[in-house]
Amino acid sequence: MASLVHIRHGLRSLRIFDVAAPLSQLIQIRHLTQHPSPPSSEAFEKVSPANFYKAVQEHLGISFFCGVPDSLLKDFCAYVTHNSTNGNHIITSNEGSAVAMAAGHYMATGKPACVYLQNSGIGNMVNPLMSLTHHTVFKIPLLILIGWRGQPGVKDEPQHNAQGPITKQTLELMDIPSEVVPKDESQIVPMLERAKKHFDEVQSPFALLVRTGTFSKYTLPAGPPAPFPLKREEALHILLDCMDRNSDVVVGSTGMLSRELFEFRANHKMGHHRDFLTVGAMGHASSIAMAIAMEKPNRQIYSFDGDGALIMHMGAFATIAQRAPPNFKHIVINNGAHDSVGGQPTEANNHDVFNIGAIAKGCGYKEALLATTEAEIREKMAYVAKAKGPILLEVKVKLGNRSDLGRPTRTTHENKADFMNYLQK
Repeated sequence: MASLVHIRHGLRSLRIFDVAAPLSQLIQIRHLTQHPSPPSSEAFEKVSPANFYKAVQEHLGISFFCGVPDSLLKDFCAYVTHNSTNGNHIITSNEGSAVAMAAGHYMATGKPACVYLQNSGIGNMVNPLMSLTHHTVFKIPLLILIGWRGQPGVKDEPQHNAQGPITKQTLELMDIPSEVVPKDESQIVPMLERAKKHFDEVQSPFALLVRTGTFSKYTLPAGPPAPFPLKREEALHILLDCMDRNSDVVVGSTGMLSRELFEFRANHKMGHHRDFLTVGAMGHASSIAMAIAMEKPNRQIYSFDGDGALIMHMGAFATIAQRAPPNFKHIVINNGAHDSVGGQPTEANNHDVFNIGAIAKGCGYKEALLATTEAEIREKMAYVAKAKGPILLEVKVKLGNRSDLGRPTRTTHENKADFMNYLQK
């Protein structure tokens, strides 16, 4: 009997017959192994944000959307932002608030809502999910659309290393069934029908996990330009140029701000020991900085914040103000948007009525200053350096960032070790 040879090739197995086959057959086999068939069709398929939005409305009766934008959901979030009204879409301060709003909406209308977020925000949702919407408490159906950062087998940023692999298990522990959104649009409706069945029978949340590249492109139309001359990175460079390079300490907020901070240090060959880059833990940079300021009273501690991160955990204002470390300097760069995840607007974008400085002073900050130009930044920073804190400087900038902006090349462990060593000097 002729012997058989099997060659594993990608996801296929080529069954090659008699090893003594004619040369023409062997040439054909070699051609097959050197020119693999194209990837599966799913690699090229994407879900239209418009079609998904309409399917959720039609099959789940959902008309209210709220949450915190995520990079994996940015195209869907852009569509919702552009095609919804203020009455049926709210970009919330944090993910827990979004769950509470969804619960209120359900009780007022009898209809479930959709809450969107990055999976790193699940921590902010745990309490309202377990003590409000859970089927053993108030039984409130809710569709949760989650950007799955740190998905197993997909390379991602270090802040997602721990959260990503346990995302599904975390949902399971909270009795929340989950499915991965397919990239084949024909499978969307059956998935939503299963969610509806859960809503009808269990009356509790149902989660959909979104992988990278699930949604097709949708760009949020540009609004009127902000009346400020500088972009965030330009303002950041001016701020850093005003600081004492020998002793000042910086705690950078999550997102592009910390990436721009890292590149500034690298380009100027300054080292990275002065800065702690809060690449995760959105909204907590100021609390980290406050604790450092209390332990290092002879150093000037600068918390570099963004408006979206600041709003997410604005309660930190109260604690900082009442503990009142005099060496705490709070710099908020306000571009009115979640710039790192698609440019969705924050409440701070309403410059006519939203006053970050007034909030800080209302909590007990000693002073709150405002700058929009290079000259104003330099003038105010000279004052901030000598003033008694806690003091806040808000720098208003226009939206935008470089497309070639890099990411930190040092590990989080190296960043922490270098920073801790610098603090001991």
